[in-house]
Amino acid sequence: MEEIRLNCALLRKRVPNLTAAAKEAGIRPATVSNLCTGKIDLGKAEVKTLVGLARLANCTVDELIIRGEKMKMIETQIKALDFFAPLVQGGTTGIVARPGMGQVVIVAELLHRFKEQDLKTVYLLPDSAHPELEGTVELADHTAGSVADTLALLKQLGEKAVLVTDKGRIDSGELFELQDQLGDQSVTTLLVDLSGEVVDDDFPFGPLETLWQLDADLAARHQYPALSPLHSASSILEEADASERHLQLRQRAQKTLRRYRELRSIAAAHGMERIQLAELETYRRGERLEAYFTQPFFVAEELTGQKAVSVPLEQVLQDVESILAGQADSRDLSELQFTGAL
Repeated sequence: MEEIRLNCALLRKRVPNLTAAAKEAGIRPATVSNLCTGKIDLGKAEVKTLVGLARLANCTVDELIIRGEKMKMIETQIKALDFFAPLVQGGTTGIVARPGMGQVVIVAELLHRFKEQDLKTVYLLPDSAHPELEGTVELADHTAGSVADTLALLKQLGEKAVLVTDKGRIDSGELFELQDQLGDQSVTTLLVDLSGEVVDDDFPFGPLETLWQLDADLAARHQYPALSPLHSASSILEEADASERHLQLRQRAQKTLRRYRELRSIAAAHGMERIQLAELETYRRGERLEAYFTQPFFVAEELTGQKAVSVPLEQVLQDVESILAGQADSRDLSELQFTGAL
């Protein structure tokens, strides 16, 4: 079967405010977002949706669809990110979170880990002062305060460049200006929203290859990184040559975690005795999966006293398979929380 995906880069370039434009054209922004991240298979998209998007981008439907071009993953060795929503090299990733949910720590950790992969980071600073970024922007290889300076740095660094910036630069149109001036150069981009307003948007950040949505419940219970396993997504997992094993394990883990969430609500309201015996296995495995996906970070070692770990994706797949098979049922949760591999 031919491998096809939506040309998110073209949409970003041609339609700066895609949220408003899609609404005016009668297209649900959530549908466009799901097509970009792969939550909806492009082959199952309605023809009228694709025609409407092509009209907005002033291109043909053929130009809107990328055929046969494979995406590459940047493996962060952060279990939750690599398993549920991998980072796409040359793609755009957005973090959807309210303040205090740990998004700045995730950015800081990635800036630290990218150095080990010989990736060069450029932080295009927000227009206004943000004290919460203190100690984070310093981890970037370069910082810039203007589009002109950022453009010069990105052109100098080439494909090794990773750009980090704030939603304010999207709202002002500066990010679109920058991407337009980059031309055909592919730059991996990470977008954050320090205001937390993006949580309420129908189409967070516009077209994204990867969406990392943080979970308020996980953050409240200090289960970090608080990545939502059910609402985070990446288009790279929908590729025709994506690991079938990875896809199946992700689907099984999501199903278990979804039901665990429901059972946990019942237990919190009425006690564990209200959970049927047949469901206890699902509850235990969901609980252990949730604990497993916590991870100590290098940038937080001094604060937490926990030694940071890196876990390759292949090991994560093996571990998740083991948990789902019940091989961790007898383990205490404390053995799984904020550790590395099983």
